[in-house]
Amino acid sequence: CGFIFLWCVARCLSDLLLICHWVCVSVSHSTDFEVHRNWLAITHSLPVSRWYHENTSEWTLDYPPLFAWFELGLSHAARHFDPDMLLVENLNYASPSTVLFQRLSVIFTDLLFIYAARECCRCVQDQKGSRDVLNRPSFVLAVLLLWNFGLLIVDHIHFQYNGFLFGFLLLSVAKHLQRQHLQGALLFSVLLNLKHIYLYVAPAYGVYLLRSYCFTQDNKDGSVSWSSFSPLRLLALGGIVASVCALSFGPFIAMGQLPQVLSRLFPFKRGLCHAYWAPNIWALYNTLDKILATLGVRLKLLQEAGLPRASMTGGLVQEFQHSVLPSVTPSITLVCTLLSILPAVASIWFRPRGARGFLRCLLLCALGSFVFGWHVHEKAILIAILPLSILAVENREDAGIFLVLTTTGHYSLFPLLFTPAELPIKVSLMLLFTIYSFTALRKLYSGRGSLLRPLESVYLLGLVGVAFACEVAFPLSPWQQKLPFLPLLATSVYCSLGVCYSFLRLYASLLRPPGKPKQP
Repeated sequence: CGFIFLWCVARCLSDLLLICHWVCVSVSHSTDFEVHRNWLAITHSLPVSRWYHENTSEWTLDYPPLFAWFELGLSHAARHFDPDMLLVENLNYASPSTVLFQRLSVIFTDLLFIYAARECCRCVQDQKGSRDVLNRPSFVLAVLLLWNFGLLIVDHIHFQYNGFLFGFLLLSVAKHLQRQHLQGALLFSVLLNLKHIYLYVAPAYGVYLLRSYCFTQDNKDGSVSWSSFSPLRLLALGGIVASVCALSFGPFIAMGQLPQVLSRLFPFKRGLCHAYWAPNIWALYNTLDKILATLGVRLKLLQEAGLPRASMTGGLVQEFQHSVLPSVTPSITLVCTLLSILPAVASIWFRPRGARGFLRCLLLCALGSFVFGWHVHEKAILIAILPLSILAVENREDAGIFLVLTTTGHYSLFPLLFTPAELPIKVSLMLLFTIYSFTALRKLYSGRGSLLRPLESVYLLGLVGVAFACEVAFPLSPWQQKLPFLPLLATSVYCSLGVCYSFLRLYASLLRPPGKPKQP
C-alpha cells in the first residue's frame, strides 16, 4: 500500500516536471545548460586525452572523470536528437531538439532519485494504528523528497543533474540505515567520483564505517573494543573505494594527466565566494568588511582611493582582497571547516548512535562545509536539506530545524531565477512546498506544541519582507542601475543568519547528553 501511494506521488511529480519543462523551456536558459551541452560535445567529439585540456568554451570540464563518462553515455543518445549539439565549436547552441534532449535527460535520470526516495521511506517507521495514509511519516517523507522545491528549480528550471546525484546519496544513506554497509560505501564512492562536492560529507562516511563496521564490538562503557577490529572488513571497504576510483581516474593516471584533472577539480583561484554569494559565514564577513570600509571613509579614517575596488560585490568569479578585515585564504577556510565538523565526527567515534547518529553527523559535515567552505555554491545547501527530511518525520525537534533550514535555504535559491517571467513560477512552487511542509509536519506532531520557537517564526516572516523588497520594490527603484548586486547581498546576508542558526541547533541536538530531555 505504501509503495502504491509513493508511486502515485512520483507520478504526480513527473507530471509536474513535464509541465514545468514545457513552461520553462522558452523562459530559462541558464549557464549550466550550456555547460552540460559543452561537456556532451567534449566527451563525444574529442579523445579522452583532451577532455581535461579542452578550453574552447569558458565552461571547461571540471567534474570528476566518472561524470565525464556519464556525459559520454548521454552523448550517444543526444546524437539522435541533434548531432550539431555535439560540436565543440557550436558555443551557446540551443536548438529546440537540444533543449528537448537536455530536459528529458534530467527527467529520465531522476528515476534513480525516485527509487532512492522509496528506499528512504522504507527506513521510516510509521505510527502504529494510523489508518490515514496521507499523515504517515513515510508518505510525508515521500512528498518532502520528491516535491522538494530547491531540487525542482535547480534541475528542471535552472538545469542540472542534482536529482541523479542525490539519488546516489539518499540510496547510500538508506543502505546504511538498513545495515547494508558495503552497498552504502559503494554508492557513496560512485557519487564522490561523479561530483567531488560530496567530499563535504566524506568524513562522516569514513569515521562511521571505520568505527561501526570495521570494529565489530564495543566495551561495556560504550568505548571501542580495539580487539574487535576486522582487517577483512577494512580491506573490503578499501577495495570498493579503490576499484571505483580506478575505473574513474585510471585512464587519466595511465596518461599522466592526474595533475591536470585535479587542477580542474580544485580551482582555488576562483575566489572565496561564488558570483552569487552562498548564505554562509563569509557572506556575513564580506558584508561586515564593506560596512567597516564605508564607515571608515565617512569618518575619514580611511582613504577611499587606497581601498580595493568593490569586486566582491560585482557579481564576478575572481579573487579579491578585503578592505578592512583580514583577507581569507583557502587554507583558512579549510581549517575553519575542519574545526566546525570535528565535534560531530568525534561524536560518532566516541559516542556512536547507530546509523541515525551517522546521518546527523553527515548533516553537520554538509552544513559545516557550506558555512565555512571556499567558493561555496548556493545550491550546495540541498546536501543538508534533503537528508534532514528523514529526521524531520521522525523527531519533533528535527522537524522544527527542518522548517527553518528548508524555508531559508530554498528562498536563498531565488536569485537563480531572476527574470520577471520566472517570478510567479518560483513563488508558486515554493509556497506549495512550504505550506505542505508546515501543515504536514504540524499534523504529524499534533498535540505536542509548536514546532517553531517565537523568534524562529518572526525570522521566517521576515523572509516575506526581504522577498517583497528584492523581487518587487527594488526593480522599480532608481538603485537598480547603481547597486545591481544589492538584492543578492540582502538575500545572502539574511539567509546566512537562518543557515548558521540551523547549524548551531543541529549541533546542540547532537551534543546533548542522551539522558537529558529535549525542550518542549
